[in-house]
Amino acid sequence: MPAPSLLLLNGRVFAGRAEGVHEAIALAGNRVAALGTTREIAALAGPGTRTIDLGGRLATPGLIDAHMHLLPLGLTMVELDLTPQAAPTLDALLARVAERAAALPKGAWVLARGYDQARLDVGRHPTRDELDRAAPDNPAYIVRACGHVAICNSLALRLAGIDETSRAPQGGLIEADAHGRLTGLLAETARDPVRAAIPDPSQAELVDAIERAGRACLGHGIVGVMDAAVGMRAGMSELGAYDAAHEAERLPVRVSQCLLGGPGGIAEAAYEAGFRPGRGDARLKAKQVKIFTDGSAGGRTAAMSAPYLGAPETRGLLSLTDDEMREYTRRYHDQGWQLAVHAIGDAAIEQTLDAMEAALAAAPDPDRRHRIEHCGFARPDQTARMVRLGIEPVPQPVFLHDFGDLYVDVLGEARALPSYPTRTWIEAGLHPAASSDAPVCALDPRLSLEAMVTRRTRTGRVMDARERVSPDTALAAFTEFGAFVEKEEATRGRLAPGMLADVAVFTQDFLADPDAVRDTRCAMTIVDGAIVHENG
Repeated sequence: MPAPSLLLLNGRVFAGRAEGVHEAIALAGNRVAALGTTREIAALAGPGTRTIDLGGRLATPGLIDAHMHLLPLGLTMVELDLTPQAAPTLDALLARVAERAAALPKGAWVLARGYDQARLDVGRHPTRDELDRAAPDNPAYIVRACGHVAICNSLALRLAGIDETSRAPQGGLIEADAHGRLTGLLAETARDPVRAAIPDPSQAELVDAIERAGRACLGHGIVGVMDAAVGMRAGMSELGAYDAAHEAERLPVRVSQCLLGGPGGIAEAAYEAGFRPGRGDARLKAKQVKIFTDGSAGGRTAAMSAPYLGAPETRGLLSLTDDEMREYTRRYHDQGWQLAVHAIGDAAIEQTLDAMEAALAAAPDPDRRHRIEHCGFARPDQTARMVRLGIEPVPQPVFLHDFGDLYVDVLGEARALPSYPTRTWIEAGLHPAASSDAPVCALDPRLSLEAMVTRRTRTGRVMDARERVSPDTALAAFTEFGAFVEKEEATRGRLAPGMLADVAVFTQDFLADPDAVRDTRCAMTIVDGAIVHENG
């Protein structure tokens, strides 16, 4: 065996659930060469080998964020921040909007994201009139934390051609007050005309966003992501931007491209342009097609089989009819894509499973591994059906931390507490791959790792302690399971010899002490055997 290029010694190297913990690891080029004691691995050093003393720190497989929005995250990093930390009150939110509007030319869009009406002091959404006063000369479009509800001021509505005579499309909501006047709130597909009116970023801005978000990932030990709706912000130009970023070596992480399908998506145009499943290489590859079936539980737009608490007329929104869902699912399945379907409520999950089962029956593929993104309120019978069909859930454990209390408010404890049932899925034989859904939630994987272990919300409420998992299982959800749902478990997600040399090093061993996860940070990130991030 040639001498390794890099040795990590004197640490705690978690190589995988089956591989266990070792003291040291040797990397040769972009592959793992060996695991063992510090003495054994140090003996492999050659003249050109670099050696790093971990000093007892924890090394793990590089993390995989199985569902996030890399390019939109990069764009929102320079947009207005309205998260509860930045704008805890309605007055603070409006002041930030006014400040941004004052700094822009008249007519330029104020784009903002992250507010949560349940955490504002007034306990409600901002209104069109309030945004009019804050930004009288600029169209304003502010998106709720979930990404499925937005508030517009009058100028934004006018530019989008939406007024009191407008009718909401299938799967959308245009809210009006008791007098029939628009409040400015738009949900789901009703937002499409506004998004179409917002000028697209240039390719240079898109490439900047990809690189910016990718470097943020590396800072958390994240080495690979699925961009969960490529084309959602700037259409087909996003594909060109990804290619440009890759060619310019400005793509910091491995990216699985999930093309936005369904109404308003780019999947059909991309297929006609020659995009096929597997196009690309180990750094950038087209793999999935995304279909939206419903919205968010916190926004009361996730499609449920029973009404929301205190709202007997509200069961959420289905974005597609059953026939439309079957048609899209069959089309993308027959083209060879892995489906990655957004379905949160149990009614949306049922519609999704019906469509996937029909497609698989017509064109069997026992290892396609179609996915249900989020899958938050799956019933036990639906979990059993997923096992039978080989369909994997891709949840966001951070939702329990950020939105768990709101789930209880809108659904009641009996339906909310068992949501995102990680332990149940694993015991059933599924591979729930953890993710952040950034920028919906913070990119920081520590929040999801903690949520899987503790099931605690931000206020300390426990969301069904029976669904807690061990720290090493939580880590597997961010490594092994992320690789499995990408059908790449043979090459990444673990640190066995021959696997890709993607490694994250953390300052504290949160596997031995789960309470330390919040206080740890990523000290080093390695991709393809090269150190690409260092922090002390």
